[in-house]
Amino acid sequence: MSIETTQQEEMMRRLREDLLDSYDEELEMELEERNMEELAAHGQPRSVEERLARRTYFQELFRLQGELVKLQDWVVETRHKVVILFEGRDAAGKGGVIKRITQRLNPRVARVAALPAPNDRERTQWYFQRYVSHLPAAGEMVLFDRSWYNRAGVERVMGFCTDDEYEEFFRTVPEFEKMLARSGIQLIKYWFSITDDEQHSRFLGRIHDPLKQWKLSPMDLESRVRWEEYTKAKETMLERTHIPEAPWWIVQAVDKKKARLNCIDHLLSQIPYTEIEHDTVVLPKRVRNADYIRQPVPQDMYVPERY
Repeated sequence: MSIETTQQEEMMRRLREDLLDSYDEELEMELEERNMEELAAHGQPRSVEERLARRTYFQELFRLQGELVKLQDWVVETRHKVVILFEGRDAAGKGGVIKRITQRLNPRVARVAALPAPNDRERTQWYFQRYVSHLPAAGEMVLFDRSWYNRAGVERVMGFCTDDEYEEFFRTVPEFEKMLARSGIQLIKYWFSITDDEQHSRFLGRIHDPLKQWKLSPMDLESRVRWEEYTKAKETMLERTHIPEAPWWIVQAVDKKKARLNCIDHLLSQIPYTEIEHDTVVLPKRVRNADYIRQPVPQDMYVPERY
């Protein structure tokens, strides 16, 4: 067997595993049955080691999500304010970990901010202005899926900002983040780190998965060409914005499942939450009135039951 054939087979194996994982991610959002031993893998049964690893992953994920619920209760009770930034290359897994963090939380407490490119009006504003409106009030957590660090990354590499704007960002951002800290906002910053080969594999997975092709933008494709420029921009960003009030934390993200667990575990360690005691909930009896008559609903208003 030639080296080229072996490499092709390995690539196909990785693509298959990534595709299975992507479908598993969607199942995960709906799945309530926790006995993962019975879950079959799309056509080919998984090995004992794979099933055991998957079962361990879900056990840990559910445990950590239970702790996140406790954290949420503590944030509401103490009126704490938290901002969590998720940065990294395209396809690094930021969206996946954000999903797992917010999956079982109250969306009125834990909000996600994923801002589009600035419009013409926003381009004339103070750079941080459009981000400020998304900052948390007391008792809230905001997770930024990309953030003001766009200027240090994509805007720098793609030429969307001038050299003066770029330098002004680095002069301003430490003071801006210190100001957030003084106002009582806890800022936690994560960079998701993947290898060149892993990003290549994930992009191929998106190309071959019709359910995920929408995730692949022209900007993503250009980022492959400019890998080294993004690396230099990232190194400069970490060097110039790693401050005691808001340090950067690097998440090794080649293995998506380990990255999610490690990130959530670390996030929980950064906030001094405690379990909040709740009063016992008692479901009241329904009140029934003798004169109440339920009005019939016309049949043509019902959704057809095709399943």
